[in-house]
Amino acid sequence: MQNQILIVDDDPDIQVILKDNLEIDGYFVLVASSGRETLQLMEKSGRVELIILDLSLPDVDGIKVCETIRKFSDVPIIMLTARDGIADKVLGLERGADDYLVKPFDYLELSARIKACLRRHSSQKIPSGEIIYFADIEIDTEKRIVFKKGVNVNLTVKEFRLLLFFVGNIGKALTREEFREALWKTSDLYTGSRTIDVHVQHLRAKVEDNPSEPKLILTVQGIGYMLDAQINRPTVGRSDRSHT
Repeated sequence: MQNQILIVDDDPDIQVILKDNLEIDGYFVLVASSGRETLQLMEKSGRVELIILDLSLPDVDGIKVCETIRKFSDVPIIMLTARDGIADKVLGLERGADDYLVKPFDYLELSARIKACLRRHSSQKIPSGEIIYFADIEIDTEKRIVFKKGVNVNLTVKEFRLLLFFVGNIGKALTREEFREALWKTSDLYTGSRTIDVHVQHLRAKVEDNPSEPKLILTVQGIGYMLDAQINRPTVGRSDRSHT
């Protein structure tokens, strides 16, 4: 089955160039010219594997569109923009984008990034229906929600991915480079930034009893972070409980 890609850009020339090249590469392509149209297509299509999202749209800023999509989907998003400042790139990635490409760009580079995003996203697919338990945390992988002591902690998509990455590497000291590669794939944009630290802090605030004295997600000086192996080892099962 063809991968379905959604192009979001209000420039007709870019729409045509990208659509023609992507179709030559074997993708099925949808096109939207505004943020509103993007969300409508996401709802109607039912299956979009990747979004190429321009930052400057006529109705809603691309950052806002990305944030809205991240409330209900972890579909890979590659942002396109004429802005080349590091701060703008980091902002886009912090709001949920998986990659960032500055205009003008070479289609071959975009093509390579698309393939990398699709490959990595596919490798991170979570088995549907499994419930992961550790400490007082319950992760419902089918509904993509997390409970602490039975209460929904309402994680963002990025925080959910981060928590699963920790669980899959319990007891291992993870470097910031490993987080960047696994969750953002664009480590060159994070030089000197505190993006990883900020996301870890946000996650701690939701899963720790006392975020200022974390017992689950530990800081490993000089390396990064680790999910403490002394807590109950994660177990996988199924829950008959009905969550609301």
